[in-house]
Amino acid sequence: MRFIKVTFRITEIKPKDTMQKVNIQEKLASFSDYWNPRIVGELNGQHVKATKLKGEFIWHHHDHEDELFLVIKGKLKMEFREKTVEVNPGEFIIVPRGVEHKPVADEEVELLLFEPASTLNTGNVENERTRKALEKI
Repeated sequence: MRFIKVTFRITEIKPKDTMQKVNIQEKLASFSDYWNPRIVGELNGQHVKATKLKGEFIWHHHDHEDELFLVIKGKLKMEFREKTVEVNPGEFIIVPRGVEHKPVADEEVELLLFEPASTLNTGNVENERTRKALEKI
């Protein structure tokens, strides 16, 4: 009988983008346009996105992704076909995959989005507000 000695070396991997705190207010202050999310973090195949909203978006849905909207500043109205939900600072709403929705911001809203990296901001609709390539800040 022959024995083979196998040695494993465990190396902790710390990508340079992780293990650092992120100041949400600084990220949000770095841009002024609306409906153009920026990636501010990544985890487990998810993107954390900072964005500003003002006005109405479009009716859309996401076939494969749930979305979490965390309001930092302002008041978000999330319209669904059957009801409207107001989301205030410090509150979030999860929109399940397949549910048609339309974000509305009567005044400027700052928020964070938590969604799979594959999520297209306009879901099943492509138009002038579609952002296929997002800036990482």
